Amino acid sequence: MGPSRERPIVLVLLSLALCPPCRGRVVNISMTSLVRVVGTEAVIPCRVSDYEGPREQNFDWTFSPSEGSSFEPVVSTWEPAFTAPLFEPRVASGEIQLRRTGHDGVELLIRPVGPADQGRYKCSTPSTDATVQGNYEDVVHVRVLTDELHVGAGGQESASLRVAQGDPLELQCSASTATAEHTHLAVRWEVWRGPERHTVLSLTHMGRLRPGPEFEQRYRSGDVRLDTAGEDSFRLSVARAQLGDQGAYRCVVSEWVSEAGSWQEIQEKSVDVANVTVHLTALSVTLRSQNVSVAEGSDLALNCTVTAAARSDVIRTAVTWYFSGGPDPTLPPHARVLASLDHRSVLRALPRVGLSHVAPGSYRLLVRDAGPDGTGYYFCRAALWAPGPDGSWNQVAEGTSAPARVQVTTPEPEFRALLNVSEMPTLPEAPVELECRVVGPPSPDTRLRFAVSWFRRQPLRSDDMAPDELLASMDQDGLLQAGAQSRVRTQRGEMIFSRGAVDRFHFRLQGATEGDQGVYFCAVSAWTRQQNHSWVKSREVLSDPVTVFWAPSVSDAELTVEARQSQVPPATGSLFEMTCEVTSQPAPAARLSVLVTAERPAAAPAAPHGPNGTVAVVSLSRDSVVRLEDQADRTRVGAVVLEKVREREFRYRMYRAQLTDTGLYRCAVTAWLPAAGGQWREAATGLSNPILLDLQTSGPVFNVSVHSDRPTVYRGDLVSLFCIVSVDGGAPDPEDLTFDVAWFTVPSFGPGGAPIHLASLDRSGVVDKARRPWKSDVSLERTSAMEFLLQLHGAEDRDLGDYYCSVTPWVRSATGVWQREPEVQAKPLLVAVRMDVLEAFKYPMLIGVGLASGVGLLSCLIGYCSSHWCCRKEVQETRRERRRLMSMEMD
Repeated sequence: MGPSRERPIVLVLLSLALCPPCRGRVVNISMTSLVRVVGTEAVIPCRVSDYEGPREQNFDWTFSPSEGSSFEPVVSTWEPAFTAPLFEPRVASGEIQLRRTGHDGVELLIRPVGPADQGRYKCSTPSTDATVQGNYEDVVHVRVLTDELHVGAGGQESASLRVAQGDPLELQCSASTATAEHTHLAVRWEVWRGPERHTVLSLTHMGRLRPGPEFEQRYRSGDVRLDTAGEDSFRLSVARAQLGDQGAYRCVVSEWVSEAGSWQEIQEKSVDVANVTVHLTALSVTLRSQNVSVAEGSDLALNCTVTAAARSDVIRTAVTWYFSGGPDPTLPPHARVLASLDHRSVLRALPRVGLSHVAPGSYRLLVRDAGPDGTGYYFCRAALWAPGPDGSWNQVAEGTSAPARVQVTTPEPEFRALLNVSEMPTLPEAPVELECRVVGPPSPDTRLRFAVSWFRRQPLRSDDMAPDELLASMDQDGLLQAGAQSRVRTQRGEMIFSRGAVDRFHFRLQGATEGDQGVYFCAVSAWTRQQNHSWVKSREVLSDPVTVFWAPSVSDAELTVEARQSQVPPATGSLFEMTCEVTSQPAPAARLSVLVTAERPAAAPAAPHGPNGTVAVVSLSRDSVVRLEDQADRTRVGAVVLEKVREREFRYRMYRAQLTDTGLYRCAVTAWLPAAGGQWREAATGLSNPILLDLQTSGPVFNVSVHSDRPTVYRGDLVSLFCIVSVDGGAPDPEDLTFDVAWFTVPSFGPGGAPIHLASLDRSGVVDKARRPWKSDVSLERTSAMEFLLQLHGAEDRDLGDYYCSVTPWVRSATGVWQREPEVQAKPLLVAVRMDVLEAFKYPMLIGVGLASGVGLLSCLIGYCSSHWCCRKEVQETRRERRRLMSMEMD
């Protein structure tokens, strides 16, 4: 018995040794024990990993008040009725909640925690694994302590303090605890500015001081400190208050306990200590002059007076002069610093700018050789600096003066702009040229340049005018910037903007369209170069508008096109030539495109027809690009030629004309004119007279028929269909005869009854089979010179339908040229696919008979066994006396 009991243990150890990486489900609570204070919140996370089954797992939480008691169900993510009656009111009220943190994790929330919540909490997951491996539950022990933490503000709770900038600030709060456990206290001072909280300085439970991000520099310099006063008092000291220090100060105390080798925060309390307001030190910054006007090239001097109610032996003054384009007293970010003198008397200034301390509290700004860019608003900003405990300097006050408006006067150049039309169009597509000239400029000056902008204003249908459209601008350096609507035409060279001289500008429009009609004007601006080599616009004038307009053109009329037959083919295989000439006079800038069409008989092959059976044969675009339009003639590339002979004359040639080319041929000519935006518009069209191409032939006549020995077959059989070609009339030599054969089917149950291509055999013997969405397959072969066999292998129900073949004969002429004859189509043959009843019911009948026989034999066997062994009864025979009868004499 001993060895047999030890064998499973050995097998388990052996499997673990051979498969060390095998793992199972792991349910884990990130803590083994948790300590909380009555009235606080307890959050216990639980997570499962290395599991199988659904991605989202379910969790059950149970509670045991002591080590030996059983666990009671608390809450579950799977079963709503899981909760025990003891916890149902708290779960319903939301005191106990179960929150998901992911598909594999939850949090048990108890708020508030009471003494009855102390005990063991077990987190378990129902199994969704194929094999039971790992652990399915984890336990955490929760201890609940009484609240013994007391926090106060030292008798001055929510006091209001008003401190001057630079004065010291001290705040104090008290904190004590009588918790039975060994706990540490952590203190954090916060300042609230509206809804925003900022940490000033904190003392951790490990006795370390940590400043907030905004007070880190001041903490290192000793300006902000946190000291203890007695056993339970904590004092926040600020050596020099700043404007940013004002706000509502709060003392936050948290209690920490050491549990299982780590520290846990068990509760936190806070108290509002004081609302601190920091007011500025009395500082006055004024400018003697508020409005100053200075001529260009003169010196600009401004005086700033700084008055401060502070000790001059301790406080130092720093002065900075700003320049801005607006009178905003808050000094926007784009304000430019002209000069500054810091509290160490270090001067920084721009070129041609000086700053000096002329008297106590008086600072003068001097700008030499003022230019037009000096027009604006000047500010003087002063700051008071006080020494710190570590020898550093801290800013304690700041003030900005009201702006002084400075106007640097510059004499404006006197000139005007004159716009002339150098070339006015009389017809569409003619060029337009405008000249904008500066009249009456001052004497030549290298510091003065002109820039121009061209505008167009189009009239509307009513008396109103459309907004001005900027065509292009050319700055004082000759840099051209095209407008949004004219950029494309400028890049193409349709719009040309140039400068002829210093005071002359030209605009030329190549090929004006109707959309270019309207009112044009130019805007000329004068630019003056400053001392820093920048350019400032001093004046801008507009020219008088001019109207670009021409008499309306005659409405687009149809072109007159005349077609002539240059050469008549005597028979098939000869050359057919047709010439088309435009006899009317189109516009000079017009381009012509030609399309040759053919109106063929109804027996001609299928092609993209237009009205009355018209087929597009070949086209020549306005850019002289030839395109073969007839899809049926793609194999005749090179045999069809369309070319431009003269300016308005086109020639169409068709080599090796065939019988299928019989019909009426025309030329459709279209005139195109340039439009706005680099586009082309259709101006006029014309259709020529028809030219008849009639090829007479006495050649053979072909007939096609479909034949099958078994048009009705069963499923899975082979279907053989013959396409037989017969010839009436003079039959050519078989070597001079070949065929293109194509097979089609019209399914009886298909949608729409459209023909479906099955397979084709071209005259070169290449077979092309179409893809079939079902199992049956087809094959096509040529069995004789005039017969073609289509075989359908493994017929199915979906193969039921009409089958026909289409034959295109090719006959070689005496000159050796192959001529294509008209396509001939056979009458369809119906192929029926039936179901073999005996074959369909053979296997079900055999299976049924076999099952019935087996069930009958089994029933007989069961009956025999029951009657022989189970229901047999003992038969008791009546005992008979074996005595002989006695004779009467013996009786």
